[in-house]
Amino acid sequence: MLRRLGFPDASAHLALVTGIGIDALGSGVFMPVSILFFLRTTDVPMADVGLALGVAGAIAIPFIVVSGDLVDRFGARTVLLASNLIQAVGYGAYVLAHSAVAIALVGAVAAIGQSAFWSSYSPMVAAATDEGEREVWFGFLGALRNIGFALGGVVASAVLQIGTAGAFRALVLANAASYVLAFLVLLRVRAGHRIIADAPVADAATDGAAGAVAASDRLAGSWGAVVRDRPYLVLIVTNCAYALCTISLVVAMPVYALTTLGLAGWVSGALLTVNTVLVGFGQGLIVRAMDGHRRFRVIALGQGLYAVGFAALAACGWLSLHAATAGIFLAVAIYTLGEVLGGPPLSTVAVEAAPEALRGRYLAAYQLSWNAANIAAPVLLLGLLAHDRFSVWIVMVAVAGAGAALIAALGARMPAAAVRVASAPSA
Repeated sequence: MLRRLGFPDASAHLALVTGIGIDALGSGVFMPVSILFFLRTTDVPMADVGLALGVAGAIAIPFIVVSGDLVDRFGARTVLLASNLIQAVGYGAYVLAHSAVAIALVGAVAAIGQSAFWSSYSPMVAAATDEGEREVWFGFLGALRNIGFALGGVVASAVLQIGTAGAFRALVLANAASYVLAFLVLLRVRAGHRIIADAPVADAATDGAAGAVAASDRLAGSWGAVVRDRPYLVLIVTNCAYALCTISLVVAMPVYALTTLGLAGWVSGALLTVNTVLVGFGQGLIVRAMDGHRRFRVIALGQGLYAVGFAALAACGWLSLHAATAGIFLAVAIYTLGEVLGGPPLSTVAVEAAPEALRGRYLAAYQLSWNAANIAAPVLLLGLLAHDRFSVWIVMVAVAGAGAALIAALGARMPAAAVRVASAPSA
């Protein structure tokens, strides 16, 4: 079945696939109630809960840089395993938090665990797979996470229906337990150990793999190699555009559908469901369709489809209520096609453009683009929606266009971006 959907043979990396699936299921269970949990189980006011969780997120940001160092020093597997234990402790401690300060502390522990996970996830996938199959694996694991989120969301909906404090506590403890189970499964993964090398990083002029990296930088050295790698910095900015477009699905589109267009309440959840189903079952087929095309062109096409989707969303503002309901689903379908086109090759370029022994630092820097987008999205997108119904989509069309232009420019400067996609699943 998986092969027909364009996915690889999961049995080749069963422990990794199972561990990531369990992680996604636990996250999917808790994400819909992450803020509601404290509102239902404590007397802390809503504004204070929001502030406490915001502080927790800010505390975790510097740890992304630290976790990049840890990946290079101890290996992606070690950091990935540690991230699961840290998140188990953080989320398990949620049931003990009854003040704003306590919420900030346990939230910071959980957020640090998430930072460690995302800083080690891509290096772990890269270590476990071979060149020529990474688009398939990033696509498959991304689709798996989406399916896990969807299944977890069903469980969360049942808890929301029950609505008691006890049900919420049981849910968060189940989430914490899922990280312990993922840890036990991921112990069986054999790839992702520390890369040991004593030679200096090669200069970009000789191998083109890491941009402008000075030969004096040792493989276990500083962040100077990342900072001086201008093409890679451009790739990070490119991913900022992709990330902002992606995050708009959960930040701007539900508010636009319900508040701005006045559509029925069920539309908001249905939009996320449509996106999840299309990604979960269409990602493998889309990656197979990329076969033989240059990565930067596929990514640029994905950004272009993001722009078309945003333009279609803007057009819904001129339609009648019934036409807008149909139109917004069409817009999200186009938007989702852009998402599944851009995600796997972007992740693959980020991995393969980094020197192997500095991959932790490079991908930690790359991960910061997601954090920047997460911080900017609520302020930018909700602020524009509060202004009028069209300006947010005009800005997002421009963001998507900028992302397409940047990745097109990298096609001639970054060899990893110009490689042709090889999507045949590994045997």
